[in-house]
Order: sequence, then structure tokens, then C-alpha cells
Amino acid sequence: MHPNAELVTRFYGAFQRRDADAMAACYLPDARFSDPVFQDLRGPQVPAMWRMLVGRAQDLEVTVRDITANDTRGLAHWEATYTFGKTGRRVHNKIAASFEFQDGKIARHMDAFDLYAWTRMALGPSGVLLGWTPLVQGRVRRKAAAGLAKFMAGESSGR
Repeated sequence: MHPNAELVTRFYGAFQRRDADAMAACYLPDARFSDPVFQDLRGPQVPAMWRMLVGRAQDLEVTVRDITANDTRGLAHWEATYTFGKTGRRVHNKIAASFEFQDGKIARHMDAFDLYAWTRMALGPSGVLLGWTPLVQGRVRRKAAAGLAKFMAGESSGR
């Protein structure tokens, strides 16, 4: 197995164990992350997002398959099943991940998934009716960004 495939395998193994510190150790300090909700995170925002997400997860199940990597790029398919805390609704999200590597670490991580499918599962009837709209998707992104900023502020103040 290529060392970068081992790195991605290690990352998802830590994710399955909800070990955000081990996940963070897989990234460069100035890494970038993006997905349909958390767009263009940089540096310390990346591990903070994972600490926030795994810290809040009550019933998170992560599965991964099809990990491939070479010296510079990698791919994986993973699924997350969990209860969305704000609504209590069950979510089963299917994600295609792509990676760029540098110096044996993840330099860039991009997750792709259907945000409308996610809003339908997470938000229920309002997600079904309006989850495809830029208004609802923008609100989901703004709430996620505000939640991350609040989480990071709490971390930096030692709370």
C-alpha cells in the first residue's frame, strides 16, 4: 500500500474512533478543507472542525472504502451515519473525498456530497421542500461557519 493510502486509512481509522487529535496529525498545519457545508477552511480551522464534529457526535458510524493514493493525490469513498442533533433526524451521508499530499501529510482535502440530499435527511419536511434553494443551503453554511467560530473561540479561551 502506498504511504499516502496508509495516511488516508489512518485518518479514517481515527475518524471511526472519534480521535480528532489523530485526525489532525494527518494534516499539514496550513492544510485546506472544503465540502458543500464547510467551504474553504484553512489551517487551524480544519482540525477544529473535526474536533467539533466528533465531539458532538453521539452515534456516529463511519465506513470507508476504495482508498487509492499516489505521491501527490488520493481518493476515498466514505459514509457517515448519525443523528443530526438540531432535529434528531437520522442522516446517512455518502461522500467522495479527494486529497492532495505534501511531505507525507494531507495538504488539501475536498469532500463532495449532495447537499440537497443531506438537507432532506437532516431537516425533514423543510429540507424536502426548500433544501435545494440557495437560501436554505446558504443558511446551513452560515450556521455551520458560526458554530465553528464559536467552537474555536471556546477552545482558545480554555472553556
